[in-house]
Formats: sequence, C-alpha cells, structure tokens
Amino acid sequence: MTDITILTNLIKPEADALGFELVRVEFVSGADEPTLQIMAERPETGQLGIDDCAALSRRISAKFDALEEEGRDPIDHAYRLEVSSPGIDRPLTRIKDYENWAGYEARISLVDAVAGKKQLRGLLEGIEGDIIKIDDRETGSQETPLTNVHSAKLILTDALIAATVPVSADGADEIEEQTLEEQED
Repeated sequence: MTDITILTNLIKPEADALGFELVRVEFVSGADEPTLQIMAERPETGQLGIDDCAALSRRISAKFDALEEEGRDPIDHAYRLEVSSPGIDRPLTRIKDYENWAGYEARISLVDAVAGKKQLRGLLEGIEGDIIKIDDRETGSQETPLTNVHSAKLILTDALIAATVPVSADGADEIEEQTLEEQED
C-alpha cells in the first residue's frame, strides 16, 4: 500500500512551485489500474485550468521518474496519474474549506455516527477550532470534530453555482474566429 502522506509531501512542493494549493491527494482503485488523483487550485480562483493541470502533471511525473531512477520509486506498481481542479461541488478537505464555504449545502460522511446518522446533509455553518458545524436537514444543527469526517463535499446548488468564479473565457472568441476562417479556406 502506498503511503498518501509520503506522496503528499512529494507533491506539495511541486504544486507550491507553480503557485497552486494542494486540495487532495488520493489513490482510487478502479477496474483497470489504480489512479493517483491530485486536486489542486489557484488560491485566487479556487480552480485550475487545463494548462495548469498539465504543468502540474509534468512536474509530478518528472519528480517521480527521477526518484525511480534513484531506486526510490514512491509507487511500486502501475498507476494512472490524474490532476484536476476540485470543481464546483468540491471536496472539503482543509479547515479553510469549511470556513470559506460556510453558508452552502454540504454532505459529510462520518466515521462515527452523530445524532444516530453517519451522513449529515445540510447547510454548512462553518468550523470553530476543529469542530465542524452543519444544519442537517433531518436532525437540525450538529457538530462533529474534523477527525470524525470520513469525506465531505459541497452539493451542487444554484447558490453554489452563482458564488463560483467562472473559468476565464478570454481568447475563446479568437479560437472560434480562427476555426471559421480555416473552414472558409
């Protein structure tokens, strides 16, 4: 089993060097081969464009290849590398995520049940210290320590879509114009 903490410690400096914040590093087992999923974001937008994903992927691949050549391969089996933005309905993995997204709908899966439930869904009220607060639709206001969270993510709603900064479409008109000109030739 590959140690996610070791991988995170190897990947974080590569994200930092590009000015990105690491959101999550996770291994996902699939039907084919395992996938190393890396989510990162630009701090100013909370997103990552395609070119950003490619740049981070290249840096991570180069670092892992160099480690493999030194005989210190951090992953000793075949895997697929996937670098992405966290997306609109992003996972909540850091204290700042619970602070920044307070007031929006979230689903939190728990290790140990709270109010008889292992999954809370409702309006995220924020975090104080390491205590997450959520107004669960069924049981009302609930609190749980961050250490009791198995996984958490935002729920796609109109309010969340309205609050999310869109990816820049600068240059899209130029691409469309070039395509039309090429078709006329």
